[in-house]
Amino acid sequence: MAAILVAGTASHVGKSTVATGLARLLADRGLDVEPFKAQNMSTNARVAVRPEAVRETDDPLYGEIGVAQHTQARAAGVPPSTDHNPVLLKPRGDSESQLLLDGRPVAHADTAAFYGQYWERARETALAAYDRLDDRADVVVAEGAGSIAEINLHDRDLPNVEFARATDAQILLVVDIERGGAFAALYGTLELLPEDVRDQVVGAIVTKFRGDRSLLDPGIDAIERRTDVPVLAVLPHDDPGLPDEDSLSVPTDGVYRGGAGDSTAADVRATRIVVPQLPRLSNVADLDPLATMPGVEVVIRPLDRALTESTDAVVLPGTKNTVAAARAAREAGLGDRLATFSGPIVGLCGGYQILGERLHRADRETGGSPRSVAGLGLLAVETTFAAAKTIRRARYSIDARGPISGASGTVAGYEIHAGQTTTGDRPAPLDPASVATDRVLGTYLHGVFEHDGIRRAFLDAAGHDAARDRAARAPIDRAADLLRGRGVIDALDVASAAQRSRR
Repeated sequence: MAAILVAGTASHVGKSTVATGLARLLADRGLDVEPFKAQNMSTNARVAVRPEAVRETDDPLYGEIGVAQHTQARAAGVPPSTDHNPVLLKPRGDSESQLLLDGRPVAHADTAAFYGQYWERARETALAAYDRLDDRADVVVAEGAGSIAEINLHDRDLPNVEFARATDAQILLVVDIERGGAFAALYGTLELLPEDVRDQVVGAIVTKFRGDRSLLDPGIDAIERRTDVPVLAVLPHDDPGLPDEDSLSVPTDGVYRGGAGDSTAADVRATRIVVPQLPRLSNVADLDPLATMPGVEVVIRPLDRALTESTDAVVLPGTKNTVAAARAAREAGLGDRLATFSGPIVGLCGGYQILGERLHRADRETGGSPRSVAGLGLLAVETTFAAAKTIRRARYSIDARGPISGASGTVAGYEIHAGQTTTGDRPAPLDPASVATDRVLGTYLHGVFEHDGIRRAFLDAAGHDAARDRAARAPIDRAADLLRGRGVIDALDVASAAQRSRR
């Protein structure tokens, strides 16, 4: 079988975009494609099915994977599985992350604990997952992490060096020219690679180029002579609108660039949806269906300056530290300002919990006191943190109320939360624990804005002019378009490997 590792000279060079585009193009050629990332660090998770081989010894049906591999599975046309991202680290702050293996949480660990206590187990988990993919795929498109040239980590670099060695993968090296120094980064990365891994590099891809392509030719000729590594493609600067891996790409004060919606005409004010900057924001990709809408502007704002006269709606997304977020929001006076705000408000997961009256057993999240913390009091609900975590896909009937009045049908999404919320006998507009007033909705269901009816009802409540809407080209297709016709696949030993695997 063919394994392709899309590695990078640095973080944010376009690895996810290239891997997603490759998965779609290879699937379009009729190959059975599976995405993979041995180890990922992401605050944006999605729910995926755990394979039967894992469930035989550890029962839960669903687990978590990084949003990029969930997207890449859709690009490949396969159901998302925890095998696609078997080792996931979800940052919690103070250099500590929640460690998930095969989609389920196993520990909270800092860097020293991960490499000292869990790395061998993580390696075994990742390679076992890859072997299961190997049994059914023609091609595995794997994504590396950060830079493949971190020489201080080469003896324990699971998503890059370790994976390449274990699978004999063909390596595509991605370099971003927009930040400058691309040729130096490419040359230096190749020089610093272990010799055996360097031999697996089949080519380089330059991303985010603006201007006259011919201006690069002298540099490309020189780098190919010096390294014997061909530059397979130069990709134009374009953001397809794929969801971001983590909150590092989310501005602390400014417009959230979640996708590729058309800009609004200069004489028409965009519908402004404000996202208060809670500590440790997570699953911010829930905002992407809104951010990609023409005439809609999603803005991240500091807690003490979240609402302005131009705010049309508010969304509180999830957070990896709900207790700290509730405290910070109260100290900033956000609850008082939301109480007098007349537009629609939606709280998702941790944002929903914060909108309630109290958070009980807060010590289970903080590891210390207090046991109870006040919420913002906009919803008459209370949440109690539990030791067990709810992780599941779900489909619910819509009982349209409050900010989503007018929506109908069913909505599919997923839930990832540690708390259980009591709502009394109030009608549930979405998931069983959801609740709504005339202008505030709280729900545990991630992915609600992907539902056309819910998204439109929410924007209508915000005063959005729906006549300006028109569909944008799907992000996965745009990622594939960047690579289409550039000969990248032809340079890979994919077709012959697929034929061998079918004999």
